[in-house]
Amino acid sequence: MRSFQFYNPTRLIFGKGQLEALKTEVPKYGKRVLLVYGGGSIKRSGLYDQVIGLLKEIGAEVTELAGVEPNPRLSTVHKGVDICKTQNIELILAVGGGSVLDCAKAIAVGAKYDGDMWDFAQRKAVAQDALPLGTVLTMAATGSEMNSGSVITNQDTQEKLGWGSAYSFPAFSILDPVNTYTVPLDQTVYGMVDMMSHVLEHYFHLDENTPVQLGFCETILRTVMDAAPRLVEDLENYELRETILYCGTMALNGVLNMGLAGDWATHNIEHAVSAVYDIPHGGGLAILFPNWMKHNLDVNVDRFKRLAINVFEVNPEGKSDQQVAEEGIEALRKFWTSIGAPSRLADYDIDDSQIDVMADKAMLFGPFGNFKKLQREDVVSIYKASL
Repeated sequence: MRSFQFYNPTRLIFGKGQLEALKTEVPKYGKRVLLVYGGGSIKRSGLYDQVIGLLKEIGAEVTELAGVEPNPRLSTVHKGVDICKTQNIELILAVGGGSVLDCAKAIAVGAKYDGDMWDFAQRKAVAQDALPLGTVLTMAATGSEMNSGSVITNQDTQEKLGWGSAYSFPAFSILDPVNTYTVPLDQTVYGMVDMMSHVLEHYFHLDENTPVQLGFCETILRTVMDAAPRLVEDLENYELRETILYCGTMALNGVLNMGLAGDWATHNIEHAVSAVYDIPHGGGLAILFPNWMKHNLDVNVDRFKRLAINVFEVNPEGKSDQQVAEEGIEALRKFWTSIGAPSRLADYDIDDSQIDVMADKAMLFGPFGNFKKLQREDVVSIYKASL
């Protein structure tokens, strides 16, 4: 295990009926609030009215930014930054899923920066300040409610880049499982694939003496796999929504990667795909991750074997380590397919015509990945295997 420091300042407010906490949390930061949300689902569900009602009770002055995209656009971030600067916004309140939260994080740092927020994504600058951010989560997936990370898409350049800073953690996040009831089946599935992928990114690392971290990862994976098949058949089951919501947060709030460096290559490979084709992030991960695993099986076959046995209950008797590991990878693929996730890029009508373009985008900052450093030829090979 490597030496580490753990920092996470987000106040997590979890459970049924916790939306009332807005009345105590928002006044800590000011009255001028920018309400950021997506395509209108929070209005159809009634959540919008609830939030507006509570903000009115405390005398908040609300300005709205609606229409945040599933892969949030830099242009939308720019709109939010302009509002914050012209309206002297004191708090950003993001109500929605991970895309809305990611957009709000970018607005928060951009509002305190003289240049273009895109500088942070391009690693040309480091955020030094941000407006405070509160969130009301409506979808279990990205873990953005309790981490500093954000992914933004620049449509002009067809780039989708992840970034983060010590200033982009939410100050508080309210998670009521009831608010995830209206997430449709496909998005529920993509969310569960995403959180499992976050866990797997942590799981595949090269640091030694990490039994607790590996155990945490395996527990979350098994828990999601137990709940997922039942949840897709019963989308308004409170206990299942509660379990999945908590798993999504724990998968990427910093606890799993204490003392280790996870891989994160697959996320980078997928970002290049959805930058070009604008596909759902979780769908792309479901396609790519098993192929990344096959490509890197020889790096540490024991880690893949452990995953196969401890998570997918592969019987190792009479089999080589390689065979056990391969069965585990296939079991992951079958599980994701069984709950409705795609398995090939062809499922999104993606052919090989843009492989070179996507590979170039994935290689923007050079070779990447901590489990195995991927070169351009590795990325191309994984794309071709995913067709």
